[in-house]
Amino acid sequence: MFKNLFYDLDRIIENDPAARNRLEVFLLYPSVHAILWHRIAHPFYNAKMFFISRLISQLGRFFTGIEIHPGAKIGKGLFIDHGMGVVIGETAEVGDDVTIYHGVTLGGTGKHQGKRHPTVGNNVMIGSGAKVLGPVKIGNNVKVGANAVVLKDIPDNSTAVGIPAKVVKNSKEENVIDMVDFRK
Repeated sequence: MFKNLFYDLDRIIENDPAARNRLEVFLLYPSVHAILWHRIAHPFYNAKMFFISRLISQLGRFFTGIEIHPGAKIGKGLFIDHGMGVVIGETAEVGDDVTIYHGVTLGGTGKHQGKRHPTVGNNVMIGSGAKVLGPVKIGNNVKVGANAVVLKDIPDNSTAVGIPAKVVKNSKEENVIDMVDFRK
């Protein structure tokens, strides 16, 4: 349950210039606490003990301001920076070494059954206020700009911005698009 704790703490220290040491990060960072609450709730969810898993997750939400549904699959090294208002839905999958800023939603678009939340790859950064909605796939090494609304898949090694989000940079393309006229 807590096998990745030191990895998570070290990743926060590497990525946050304000973080000084593991003890400070463990005691004072809501991101760590939210992930710990999730790691306690998730096994109960997997055991189909839905009430207790939701109770634990709601306690975590109350204390941290970060809501991670107990059904979500979270990889190692998740860093939720200034996490107030972050929501991660039930069928969301978050890869390793992902950074999420405040106000981000990994949410659904309706009441349909099955996979209804995003799948986020490894080494992804999702900017403040971004909304990633529906069963979309965010590739590896992707950056999603602040306040973007992602409604379609984003390929590996890309940067996406805007409402709705558009890929403005993809390191695999020969002609990299630096700017997009969003008025079109």
